[in-house]
Amino acid sequence: MSADEFLMDPAVGFADFLSPGVSPGDLPELDRLARARPLLSAFTTLFHGSEAEVLLRVLVLGEIGRTADAPRWSPEALRARFAFIDPVKLETVLRRLRDHALLRVVDSQYQLSDIGRNACAALAMLLELSGDEDVELGFLTAQIAGLQAVDGDTGDALQHLLGKLNDLTLHFEDAIASGSEFRIIAARRRLDANGRWLERGTALLRDLLADDDLPFERARLAQRIGLAQSRLARVDASFQRALNKIESQRVTLGGSGISSSDVAGWLRRLDSAALAALAADALAPCPDLTLLAGDHELLDRAEPTLSAEPAGDAATALPAPDDAPVAAAPPAEDLHLLERFAHRLGALTGPAALADVIPGSGFAQASYRMSLLALLRDAGASGDPAVEAGDGPVADFLRLAIDVRFTEHLQSLADDDIAAITVGEVLPRGAS
Repeated sequence: MSADEFLMDPAVGFADFLSPGVSPGDLPELDRLARARPLLSAFTTLFHGSEAEVLLRVLVLGEIGRTADAPRWSPEALRARFAFIDPVKLETVLRRLRDHALLRVVDSQYQLSDIGRNACAALAMLLELSGDEDVELGFLTAQIAGLQAVDGDTGDALQHLLGKLNDLTLHFEDAIASGSEFRIIAARRRLDANGRWLERGTALLRDLLADDDLPFERARLAQRIGLAQSRLARVDASFQRALNKIESQRVTLGGSGISSSDVAGWLRRLDSAALAALAADALAPCPDLTLLAGDHELLDRAEPTLSAEPAGDAATALPAPDDAPVAAAPPAEDLHLLERFAHRLGALTGPAALADVIPGSGFAQASYRMSLLALLRDAGASGDPAVEAGDGPVADFLRLAIDVRFTEHLQSLADDDIAAITVGEVLPRGAS
């Protein structure tokens, strides 16, 4: 049956799904799918039924296609290879694959059909990339590379790639707009995981645009993909600016060195039962109004107001001038730790790891040094002219020609007060 006959066949019933007056033969989208019925039927055969049945069919088909040296299997060899499967179930799987043209029998031996091998190869690629966070980007990039290598039509694959890149851009913009440190870090990690696919996609686009015979619409689509990749390449700087803003607003709990982000991260790791236990005595379903407006408090405030005499024609002249009291000098802030740390950083001649610079004299002082390095990094990145014109130990510290680099990784320390520290380094500006 041809594709046109298949679409118009009343037994198929395509007309029941279309609007009145629309003929299935007038839709080019349906015509393309109708011509690919054998391939679509193969995937229908594989993925129809329960999850256990689907996994079993994919397993058997993949193992049969994996042996390239001996592509034909006798029934005895198949039973020996799949001895862990019930013989009746195995025979049911083989019969279904054979009846739907995924397997064929030649001289009483099983082998993959052409459609079965194509389906097996497509599944193998998807399974290979399934460990990545964004399997779609890797699969689409590989698909474009394959089509380009055999001079195939890359139009649909380029459209899908552009859609995926735009989806990633919107996801990253939403993470930045949320202002959540945890969402921004997770989005940044996702961007790093897709970095290799973005680089390979850029190389593929260069090769594609170098073709002088490339149609105009295809070249325009490739340029739009290039712009989308450029936006993703710049989003890392946006992540850093958002994290710097969050860093400037972070609150440290007293002199403990524990910040509000540490508390939020700890709370996110608790389950619902632990959170309910923490809030058991801290929250009330409604405020206790008796504490806010009790009888005694109301009487104490009303009595002096009611018993006070009217002011009448009181004198409104200003009091005689008097010398302003001399206020005592405010207590000076102890900046000895900052000055010693600044002298230590200024004496560096090469890169030094944070694990060598930060620890010492307990957790509180180490946290203070870490916060000073974060402040120094932000001042160097922003280039604030107020820092250059400032005076005092803090301004001198912020003008140090020191670069600070943080990462998202941790390393353990053999220290009684500090269990782990961020991996990073400080180095004199201009040093490699």
